Amino acid sequence: MKKDTLLEIIFGTVGGLVFAIGMCMCLIPEWNMFNTGVVVSIIGFLILLCIIPIYRSGHPKKEHAPINYSIVFAWIIGIAGALLMGFGMSRIMHGIPSQTDMITGLVCGVIGLLICVLDYPIYSYFKSDK
Repeated sequence: MKKDTLLEIIFGTVGGLVFAIGMCMCLIPEWNMFNTGVVVSIIGFLILLCIIPIYRSGHPKKEHAPINYSIVFAWIIGIAGALLMGFGMSRIMHGIPSQTDMITGLVCGVIGLLICVLDYPIYSYFKSDK
């Protein structure tokens, strides 16, 4: 693994977590931390923006190639997993959840997380089929 790739992973993980925590601070009214959440979200977004120069330095600009459908399929799977995980999280965090909401939320969240984790192996499988 190259140093640039490791930096991209670290900045992506830290920036995503900081951004998500800031969004939670903004959107959960019981916390009463809207203004602080906006600041934390902006800091997370700026950390995520730090990935762009690192990516550009390590990846030279290429000419347009034909559409790689394995990447398109991986994006669709990743988005579906993230939406399912977000749905499960919202079922648990909305108001005072009932036991049914908790179970539904946990099941949807775990399945969504598994879909996100298995996205790269699925992409590698479809990529190797060519």
